Amino acid sequence: MMVQLVDVVMKATRPMRSKVGLSIVISALALLSLTSWSLKSAEVDPNQLKFPQQYDSWQATEEQTERDDILAQYPANIILWAGSSFAKEYHSPRGHQFAVADVTHTLRTGVAIAEGDKGLSASCWTCKTPDAPRLIKEMGIQGFSGANFVDLGREIKSVVYCSDCHVDGSAELALPRPHAQNAMAKIKLPFDQQDRSMQGAQVCGQCHVSYYFQPENNNKVNIPWIFGSTADAIEKYYDTRRFYEWIHPISKTPILKARHPEFEHWSRSVHAKQGVTCITCHMPPATDEKGATFTDHKVGGALDNFDRSCASCHSSEAAITKKLDKTKANIDAKSRNVESLLIKAHYEAKAAWDAGATWPQMNDAIMAIRHSQWRWDFATASHGMYAHNPKEGIELLDKSTEQVTYAREALARILSQLSVTEVEYPDYSTKEKAHAAIGFIEADAIKAKQAFIKQEVDKYWQPVAKKGY
Repeated sequence: MMVQLVDVVMKATRPMRSKVGLSIVISALALLSLTSWSLKSAEVDPNQLKFPQQYDSWQATEEQTERDDILAQYPANIILWAGSSFAKEYHSPRGHQFAVADVTHTLRTGVAIAEGDKGLSASCWTCKTPDAPRLIKEMGIQGFSGANFVDLGREIKSVVYCSDCHVDGSAELALPRPHAQNAMAKIKLPFDQQDRSMQGAQVCGQCHVSYYFQPENNNKVNIPWIFGSTADAIEKYYDTRRFYEWIHPISKTPILKARHPEFEHWSRSVHAKQGVTCITCHMPPATDEKGATFTDHKVGGALDNFDRSCASCHSSEAAITKKLDKTKANIDAKSRNVESLLIKAHYEAKAAWDAGATWPQMNDAIMAIRHSQWRWDFATASHGMYAHNPKEGIELLDKSTEQVTYAREALARILSQLSVTEVEYPDYSTKEKAHAAIGFIEADAIKAKQAFIKQEVDKYWQPVAKKGY
């Protein structure tokens, strides 16, 4: 741009190559240089200038590109989540830089909305971008949550950023999302009354927490902590309200869905009691080339930075890794066992319904399936459960096993009463076979999604919606 402007000035002043003309040229070039510098400075983010190390480490989350296809790893989940968008696509999370792009491209958020349909709530943007708090202020919480996800797509300009966690332009911590402010008030931990350590955990917890969309409140994000934040207390809240996310198409069970309840599990953990928070483990202190210490904003695994994250409490990386591996294997084994039992229960319920069972007969069994799957989900949906709170995870899975066993025993009696001697169970050994069992054609969904990306996202949405794709 600068070269083009200089060329224009030189051509325009060619007839004036006198001393006066030369001074005009020099002045013009000086003005252009100043203008160019000003424009360049205006493009630099103020936070980048004020907090360069933190900014650079935040940008480095763009390096965290790897993710796992959870449905391919654990195809049983497809059967358990049949009837919901989670059965379509479910990947492990990537770095913060991909928050907007991943929620844009996933099959869970669907395609353009047909005329007359409500579509997916804009609440799905709530934790992906600082544009969400901005839009909530502009539109009001009811207006924002009542809007459509696709309709607000063109408004989304930035990924998870400084202002999601800090008072803009400063290191002071903030909690900008209304659902988080309300939740902390419910459990009597208001943000402004906590020390900086707990505030830091709450900042992470405004998004790394389980929630649901309130159907009677324009699908506003709500954290269900009125009775407390344990699986039992949240279940009591949902059962009291007779709330369910969807009706399972196989068993007719009204299903509850847990969403990454990391904050809940951490809050009851040994780590929490010792004052060890999300930041301690996942954003440890780092040192720049000048020896200055700063908080590393490349949020990653604790063991990736053992010396900075864990060494003050754990003397051996090998020992803690071995312990975690053993715990993870135990939790994984319990999870796979519960999944198998739950799938059998869903299909045994189907066989009973098909044979003419009634709700008075089925109520106890169906509620036991609901409660068992809730506890399984509350344990397994939490990223890093085996490190955050393995004791609670094991207790949840053991209780889930007990509840689904009760459900199957009740269903066995009903099936006997109805003279049903054989139940057909699906082959869910692969993702493809599990999708076939629930009648989901992934290729068609991908085709529709790609058309939506090409016709809408690529043309009208901001570059942040395409990062990594």
